[in-house]
Amino acid sequence: MNQPWLQHYDSDVPARIGQYPDKTLVDFVAEHGERRPDAVAVTFKGTSYTFRQLDEWSDALAQSLKKAGVQRGDRVALVLPNCPQFLISELAIWKIGGIVAPQNPIYTAREMQESLATTEPKVVITLTPFYTTVKESHRGLVIATNIKEYLPGVLRVLFTLVKEKKEGHRIELQHGDVWFADMLSRGASMGKPGTIARPDDPAVILMSGGTTGTPKGVLSRHRDLIAAGRQLASWLHHALQGPGASIMLPLPLFHTYGFAGAQSITITEGIPLMLIPNPRDVGDVVKSIDRDRPALFCGVPTLFNALLNNPRVMSGKANFRSVKACFSGAAPLMAETKKRFEAITGGQIVEGYSLTEATMAVCANPLRGTNKIGSIGMPLPDVIVKVVDSDDSSRVMGTGEVGEILIQAPQLMQGYWNNPTETAETVVDGWLHTGDLGYLDEDGYIFIVDRKKDLIKTSGFQVWPREIEEVLSAHPSVAEAGAAGMPDEYKGEVVVAWVVPRPGQHVDPEALRTWCRQKLAPFKVPARIEIRSELPKTMVGKVLRRKLVAEEKAKVGIEN
Repeated sequence: MNQPWLQHYDSDVPARIGQYPDKTLVDFVAEHGERRPDAVAVTFKGTSYTFRQLDEWSDALAQSLKKAGVQRGDRVALVLPNCPQFLISELAIWKIGGIVAPQNPIYTAREMQESLATTEPKVVITLTPFYTTVKESHRGLVIATNIKEYLPGVLRVLFTLVKEKKEGHRIELQHGDVWFADMLSRGASMGKPGTIARPDDPAVILMSGGTTGTPKGVLSRHRDLIAAGRQLASWLHHALQGPGASIMLPLPLFHTYGFAGAQSITITEGIPLMLIPNPRDVGDVVKSIDRDRPALFCGVPTLFNALLNNPRVMSGKANFRSVKACFSGAAPLMAETKKRFEAITGGQIVEGYSLTEATMAVCANPLRGTNKIGSIGMPLPDVIVKVVDSDDSSRVMGTGEVGEILIQAPQLMQGYWNNPTETAETVVDGWLHTGDLGYLDEDGYIFIVDRKKDLIKTSGFQVWPREIEEVLSAHPSVAEAGAAGMPDEYKGEVVVAWVVPRPGQHVDPEALRTWCRQKLAPFKVPARIEIRSELPKTMVGKVLRRKLVAEEKAKVGIEN
């Protein structure tokens, strides 16, 4: 198959990785701890922990989990933000052959119950504020941990005095449940449990809406995580060289971007992972960049927009000098956001793309080569992309022709957990059907047009919501925009848009429609624009167009 993108790789990026290590992330942690006992694995709120510490603590927890009845193939759910306990827990689970099942901590009791029912975990490890919600959803053993357990001394004291009780961190465990710290103490004298996990064993079940929008558990092997880490590390090689090599992660570890992407790079490469527990605290993110000095900063468009509105960033006082590159994924990056962020901070944003189902088999713009505005870049080593007719996948589209994007890579998911029907519909003959529409240019750069299911059809024309959002976001008074189709008796559908103004700016809907008329064909101009204070988003900042449409339908009395 023709792969024009290979001609445009950075000079230090191999066309193929070839042989991947026949190991697991557990093996890498143990090796780093043995060879470099003082090497930093995790930085959290200014305190660093080594690979050797992670290895020893996870040994202890593994022994206690084994004693509690966790066996090979059992699922253990993690209801945790970004914190050292997350890494200790997952390593421990893998050391006894278990499967990690990360959950979104801010789920309601109903959402948590549905998510946990998908994987049926034997044990749940949770942060204390989420303990009550977990107990409403899970009948088995719950292990609770307090965020302060790995805070530095002064912060721990301040947290205990000011925040612990007020923010719901101080709890009483119900009968039969146990504290995380006690589990570590009990297992500390038991020695190594013996690593049961093997490269081809199941490692993690990450939740995904998939290509149909219904929640499912995506199963990936240990080998898949290694492949993802090695591919990304080879692509970002230039930014991860030297003594300051490190990655800052303000995005959740329960999402594939953080779990299979950032985490896999740091463990396979033996460099620090700098954890931010709450990316919504933008002031803390800026402070952490200044204090910890990451080489690579992982973000999403919503976070880059938030940073742009931070007073220290706007005034040029924020220190981004250590940052060699910023990686953006999980949602489309508007050209205006990229341009403004790079102009203010001097930090280059490299946009990438993947799906949970691909275990970070990612496409990305080159670090030093040409970054084409609006493109998600090109396939990484050992990843192949083709564009096919969205109605007939046997027909491959030509250069510049829009169709559905298909991905082939060594680390595609093993399938949806206990859902063979949807697995068979999503991965066909070794190709992952993404549900995303786009095209390849003559150089092999990929351009996403939109989600297949979000396509707007108005008066017989096809309209891509992202194009409308790009135009609206380029207006000097607009911070964020969302667009979708609404039913219309005459046209079938009409374009409706929702806009959030930049701080201190007034936005007039009719002025925005005039702006759109100057840049869009008449049938693409929104029939109506609503000004809002915020847009509904996923945990990683992707605008929930379906929710906007549902709210609009409810407002005008249309049934979903």
